[in-house]
Amino acid sequence: MEHIITDIHFRCSGIQKKLKNLLYILGILGLLLFLLMHPAESLTCARAGMTLWLNTLIPTLLPFIILTGVLTHTDGIQKLLPPLEAFFRRILGVSSWGGYIFVLGMLCGYPLGVKLVSDLYASRRISKKEALYLTTFCNNPSPAFIITYLSKFCLKDAVPALLIFLSIFSADLVCMLFFRFVVYRNIFSDCPVPVTAGSAKEPSDITSIQNLLDASIMNGFETITRLGGYILLFSILAGCIRYYHPFPAFWQYLLLGFTEITTGLSLIADSGLPGIIRIITSVAATASGGLCILAQTRSVLHRDLSLVPYIISKCINAVLAAGILYYFIM
Repeated sequence: MEHIITDIHFRCSGIQKKLKNLLYILGILGLLLFLLMHPAESLTCARAGMTLWLNTLIPTLLPFIILTGVLTHTDGIQKLLPPLEAFFRRILGVSSWGGYIFVLGMLCGYPLGVKLVSDLYASRRISKKEALYLTTFCNNPSPAFIITYLSKFCLKDAVPALLIFLSIFSADLVCMLFFRFVVYRNIFSDCPVPVTAGSAKEPSDITSIQNLLDASIMNGFETITRLGGYILLFSILAGCIRYYHPFPAFWQYLLLGFTEITTGLSLIADSGLPGIIRIITSVAATASGGLCILAQTRSVLHRDLSLVPYIISKCINAVLAAGILYYFIM
């Protein structure tokens, strides 16, 4: 019986892999055809994506990636975390390193939270179970993005930014509680040996510090370049959807919002949809991160960590954030 179950699982895995490869090929061919058939529209979309990457992502995210990389590899931050260990374990159910990930993920925005999870899991500062648990609530839109871009630029202050912020992060809190007490109980049962500040080898001279800084800078540029490639591709995909508009207006804008949130939110704001629909759709898309953020998250997530908990949490987050905001404003 066990042999039969194993054989069925192996066959299903093979079919799933073939289906995934087929979808990738079809998607790539579709984008190539769009590039060849509509070069002007493709150029506009590509420029929009690269403008977003150059003017927004690089100046806001790259410094955090570089500096957190230095802190992580020198264990400098570990000197500040031990006093907060009890607080993080009691409130969030994570170690002091997990609390560090949560705080920076909340403040810095997508996808830095998952990038830190991946880095600290690779260096064995957090266990696999804690890493998976953290992916369900540490990867969020930054407060600056919510307040300035979503609330002021897209929604024109139709809803107070504080309400939007509370809706998204309340949904994130509920999601965290669900995964903590229902899915990942006894999170610390498989924790690795804690890494203390004195257990890691500190840089002993200027040369080693310079090498560490150089490595962190190169790692930061590698990560930010990869993210830029995803933004470019998903901006072209959004342009393809907008050009062919195969769905009614509401479903088209919903799909655009959940494809690449920055471009999608701007398009939803300029649409002719009713005000309440634009607000709820925009908040749900922001809470979910969209497909582009999902692809970016997969690109920085450690290969040993599954993406499934993150996807489930973001679906829950989108529904809860939209429902909580609707309750506030209606």
